[in-house]
Amino acid sequence: MALAVAALAAGTALVVGVGTSAPAPQATTMAKATTAKATDTAKATDTAKATDTAKPSATGSPTPGTPSATPTPDPAKSDGTLQILTYRGYAEYGGISADANWVGSFERDTGCRVARLDTVQTEAEMADRFDDRPYDVVSAGPVLAGHLIKTKQVQPIDPAKVAGYDDLAERFRDMSTVSGKAYGVPFLWGFNEFVYDSSKVKGGDLKQVFAADRVALQDTPMTIAEAALADESVKNPYEPTAEQFDRAIALLGQNRERTYWKNPIDLLKGFSTGSLDYAQTTPYYRLLLQAAKLPIKTVRTARTTGWVDSWMLGANVPDTGCAYRWLNWMAEADHQREAAAWMGLAPANPKACKKDAARICAAYGAEKPHRLDRVVFAQRPPGDCRPEDGECTIYTTWQKPWSGLAE
Repeated sequence: MALAVAALAAGTALVVGVGTSAPAPQATTMAKATTAKATDTAKATDTAKATDTAKPSATGSPTPGTPSATPTPDPAKSDGTLQILTYRGYAEYGGISADANWVGSFERDTGCRVARLDTVQTEAEMADRFDDRPYDVVSAGPVLAGHLIKTKQVQPIDPAKVAGYDDLAERFRDMSTVSGKAYGVPFLWGFNEFVYDSSKVKGGDLKQVFAADRVALQDTPMTIAEAALADESVKNPYEPTAEQFDRAIALLGQNRERTYWKNPIDLLKGFSTGSLDYAQTTPYYRLLLQAAKLPIKTVRTARTTGWVDSWMLGANVPDTGCAYRWLNWMAEADHQREAAAWMGLAPANPKACKKDAARICAAYGAEKPHRLDRVVFAQRPPGDCRPEDGECTIYTTWQKPWSGLAE
């Protein structure tokens, strides 16, 4: 017991010290159906944070990198302000020390002022927030990005106005392109994996993981895609046929007593106290569990699922000068390096895989493109299938069956 408590304390310190990674993409339909209470709480908290821009936040933040050479905005083309919607940790006002002021560095080096910074924890909350009011820039995953493009809440960007755009991984730039138009600046990405307590079980395959009693799955409908991968007949886990989808739901429904986690601390508690044999996680959280001296190993799978978050430009932004300066800022290798090291996600700019981010990049295989061939990245719905013809079930409709499993 003493060893478990020590491991938990060490792991908790690691999570608190380096921040919390953004969640995997979630269906946009969750916005109205499942997060009303959470969104109200988040709005109250984030509004207070957004209006109190003079004070550093209590949470940590990366140390700002080399000041940008971006010129001061032309008053004739920009009003000099910026309104941002993002995940917590993607843009911070303050940090561990008084000098760690990430957003403040942007304001100082560009002359733009962040008039509003709203942060959320889930993509569902983000969809709700964006429906409430317009923003100049937003960091969106594939599901929300598809929704914003379809509803014309965002506009295409001009890559020529984003210095270093060509430095971003081509695979991720292609994923941000719709009908030949770029709709985002790829920022951070990740993929899922399953880990196990090697002192209790011997790995196994995905079917064994999902059939286990003592397993923690991430509380998101996207976990259905993970279950679909256990079926070798599934080509695209985000677009299974109706029959394949039913089999994935049946696999998930084999054990209704399993754990569904939202906070990585739950993983640390579960493995430290011996209540978990398996867990769905990311390479970053696996590193944290191993750093806590827990006997954690990775379940070997032929494929896994992943996602990319990109910065997008809001529609009908009257002055895009500061918005483009923000996009430039977030495309730079130095700033993606800081974000990757802080969030535990890989940077879309391979040049960022240095110093603090080197360990994160190694965990995700960011500098070895062939290692990503096994990752099936979520695309913006509806993809290539035709759900109206019964060819597939797309993940914007997965919330209802997921609610029946996770409630």
